[in-house]
Amino acid sequence: MRRKTWQRDAVRDELEQQSGFVSAQGLHATLVTQGTAIGLATVYRALADLASDGDADSLQSDDGETLYRACRTDSHHHHLICRQCGRTVEIEAAAVEKWARKVASDNSFTHEYHVIDIFGLCPDCAK
Repeated sequence: MRRKTWQRDAVRDELEQQSGFVSAQGLHATLVTQGTAIGLATVYRALADLASDGDADSLQSDDGETLYRACRTDSHHHHLICRQCGRTVEIEAAAVEKWARKVASDNSFTHEYHVIDIFGLCPDCAK
């Protein structure tokens, strides 16, 4: 069990206030602007811990930066993400789960894990 710290609580609380995915640097800037004395490395560690514990979703942006969002569900899920505005929809995909298990099994892999994010344009941005 991870030690509970005020820094981790501050990162988690601010992450929950964000409407979409945010970078560690963006979250750090927001915290500092609000007067929270917290280092960027601490924000990175807290976000990584939150993601590892299932309290945050993470994904990689087109430029390779890891982005985070407070997890809204406890179950395994995937995302539809708008490339323009960042709107994110959590989806479940039974067919994807079945396919991933089969591909792993066909290649003698066990304890498989996967992350699938689908990028496109939301209805508003597609107009």
